[in-house]
Amino acid sequence: MSLTRSLISSRPSDSGLHIQLHPLVLLTISDQITRHAARQQQGLLIGALLGQHNGQEISIEHVFECPVTMGENGAAILPSSWFEERLKQFKDVHKDPALELVGWWSTTSSSGPDHSLLPIHRQILQNYNDSAIFLAFHPSEIQSNTHSTKLPLTVYETVLEGDNVPDAAKDMQVDGEEFGPNIRFRELPYSVETEEAEMIGVDTIAQTAGTASRSEMPSDVGNSSASNNAPTDETKKSSQAELTQEEEELVASLQTRLNAVRTLESRISLIKSYISSVSVVDSTTIAGTDSNSPKLSHPLLRNINSLISHLSILSPSDQSNFSTEILSQNNDVKLVSLLGELGESVRAMRELGRKSATVQTGRQLGNSRKQPNDAASRSFEDEFLARGPRQGGERGTMYS
Repeated sequence: MSLTRSLISSRPSDSGLHIQLHPLVLLTISDQITRHAARQQQGLLIGALLGQHNGQEISIEHVFECPVTMGENGAAILPSSWFEERLKQFKDVHKDPALELVGWWSTTSSSGPDHSLLPIHRQILQNYNDSAIFLAFHPSEIQSNTHSTKLPLTVYETVLEGDNVPDAAKDMQVDGEEFGPNIRFRELPYSVETEEAEMIGVDTIAQTAGTASRSEMPSDVGNSSASNNAPTDETKKSSQAELTQEEEELVASLQTRLNAVRTLESRISLIKSYISSVSVVDSTTIAGTDSNSPKLSHPLLRNINSLISHLSILSPSDQSNFSTEILSQNNDVKLVSLLGELGESVRAMRELGRKSATVQTGRQLGNSRKQPNDAASRSFEDEFLARGPRQGGERGTMYS
């Protein structure tokens, strides 16, 4: 009889390793978990961690999502061919500085990793990195009502520890069970490190997400979706399961823009309602106004006026002159393009003329080499024919 033992080591880490975690990794992990939860998908959530290993410091800079397949014994493992190809692609992209596989991540409970994650961890240790780290993300800490400044994650290193089993208990050992060194996890300290460009990107994403999350769906849409909850959920699961990575990114981008437009519409409606209510109150009576009605605020009206004055940049008042200027600039651009094409044509004609001149020169040289040989042969024939009859006449007179 064997009891399920905890995978967390009872000893603290003595390796001296320190983890530098970048915000881009946290954003990618949170995006993957959010998509998985929104689609109500089942199964393991895992990803590969890329970074640098410099002495006692390990930096985690990038992460990519990984699929999971079932092995021969029903355990979850990584598809080797896909993982090796994807890892090679990321290494080809991130060459300066060169990044390598430093570990992997998955969602676990607050107590730490369980035995279902060991096949994947053994696969990474044996085939890719024998000192791979494990980042455990704890969604249960986010869902709890307790507010904490600590991130809901833990970073572990891998150690091999022997089970101190008493001799009396070894008699109960099951056939095939190994009591040798087993994989254990020890917690490592980590800190969040941010570069300047990464800080600007994270700040922009945070502001965009904060603005987009303020929009609210109409009530009638929520009621209609609640009335037909069962069929819509099934169709949503089937449609979202067929989306590719590019389609998911496109949907996320369009959803963010839609939320931004809805937020802008709500703000414009608020400004219109305020101006209309103030104008109605001001036109009816000033002395006997209700305390709950909006009061006239000159600073607020000045801000609204300033906002409206900036709209002239987007839609100019003098539309005819604007159209004429746009047409003139369009003609200038097309003229420059035509001049460029004309220059290309002239250069091609010059190249053709140069090649034609080279060919003609070669032909003239060939003809000039043939002409002296023809002249010499003709002169030899003329001389031979000219001397032939005279020699014959001399012979005739001699014999006569």
